[in-house]
Amino acid sequence: EVQLVESGGGLVQPGGSLRLSCTASGFTFSNAAMSWVRQAPGKGLAWVYNIYRDDSPYYADSVKGRFTISRDNAKNTMYLQMNSLNAEDTGVYYCAGFGVVRTTHGDALDAWGQGTLVTVSS
Repeated sequence: EVQLVESGGGLVQPGGSLRLSCTASGFTFSNAAMSWVRQAPGKGLAWVYNIYRDDSPYYADSVKGRFTISRDNAKNTMYLQMNSLNAEDTGVYYCAGFGVVRTTHGDALDAWGQGTLVTVSS
């Protein structure tokens, strides 16, 4: 079965850094496009960063120059290095895998982790 587990969240002061991890199992991680999505308190989901099987990254303008995505296929793990954090970065961060759950009908469904909370506050 497919599983995504995030870790690394916590409380950090403005201007600080955190590194989030997403460890995957149940599918061929190296072939998967992966994503980080966040949800601020009381708001909807917001896309943050994607990384594809060729390691090409795409990011939201709000994190440009501050966040970096990477993956270690040997460890089945994706990372999100977050620097220069501010209060607007507060929220639950989810990792997602595109089309990593296969149905008997041949459909490919996305999978999500349970999320890890990041709180940026002094």
